[in-house]
Amino acid sequence: MEEFLKTLIGKNIDAFCGGASSVRGEIVNVENGILHLKDENDEICYVAIDKIVAVWEKHDKARHPGFVFKNEA
Repeated sequence: MEEFLKTLIGKNIDAFCGGASSVRGEIVNVENGILHLKDENDEICYVAIDKIVAVWEKHDKARHPGFVFKNEA
């Protein structure tokens, strides 16, 4: 999975980690079993690659902003 994710550096993805756990962002780095994602606010999230079950490449940024969802309070 780590080698595959390296081919997606610079792309926006959704990563499903099981249950209700899911993250979204642009892959900025992949190293030592850790996926580095950047959201639309340039916040970085670090994900253990061995916890990722599935990955989707996102093409429509306007439809799914942020990591998982945005609370419109």
